[in-house]
Amino acid sequence: MMGLEGEEVHQSNNGWSPVYVQDNLGVMSIGFMLPNPDDAVVWRGPRKNALIKQFLRDVDWGDLDYLIVDSPPGTSDEHISLAQFLSLNADADGAIIVTTPQEVSIIDVKKEINFCRKVGIKVLGVVENMSYLSLPLTELKIQDLSDPGRDLGAKFAEFVEKEGLKDCFAFAQIFPPTKGGAEQMAKEMKVPFLGRIPLDTRVAMAAEKGESVLDTGSGSGCKAYKEIVAVVAKSLGEDLEL
Repeated sequence: MMGLEGEEVHQSNNGWSPVYVQDNLGVMSIGFMLPNPDDAVVWRGPRKNALIKQFLRDVDWGDLDYLIVDSPPGTSDEHISLAQFLSLNADADGAIIVTTPQEVSIIDVKKEINFCRKVGIKVLGVVENMSYLSLPLTELKIQDLSDPGRDLGAKFAEFVEKEGLKDCFAFAQIFPPTKGGAEQMAKEMKVPFLGRIPLDTRVAMAAEKGESVLDTGSGSGCKAYKEIVAVVAKSLGEDLEL
């Protein structure tokens, strides 16, 4: 997703040097240390905890504006270790919880929020990912199920062109929020709701190419990310222009 496959971590007098995507964006991952990118990391708790501690303590991050840790779902050893190590060295600004609209995901996220409260980490808010499908009309495929061989693509493309709809998008809910989704859950749990991120082909392509979706400058996915970043920055007392 960062376009860093094949990169390696280097040791310096000050510790491990992160791998840089840009001058202002450094990354550290166990993936850089594997001899084969397809290797599985089969480690028990103590070894994983030791590596997390090294990533926080022994990496030469330099002067940081933000340190963002992408943790796995659930409330496992990794989360407990992060909470302990961060509390010993610095006060974390908080956690951003990401969920999808389905109730099976919402149930787990409630546990995440309660975990954060127990270990004293502020919940900055909840993001609903894959909230809806967002697709440019120019990429929409139309099919007649009663006559699969019938080509409706040309007619639909002609209609889009004629009506001046080339910059318009189609929206659809793929995962219906049966009990109100992330927004309703955030109200019940009394935490901020930060926004919704759609299933957007431009976001997917940016991730595949290791590029920032913000560089595309268009699409509902780009707009959603910018709005959420602005809300989080404001909650931290900062004003970011994207």
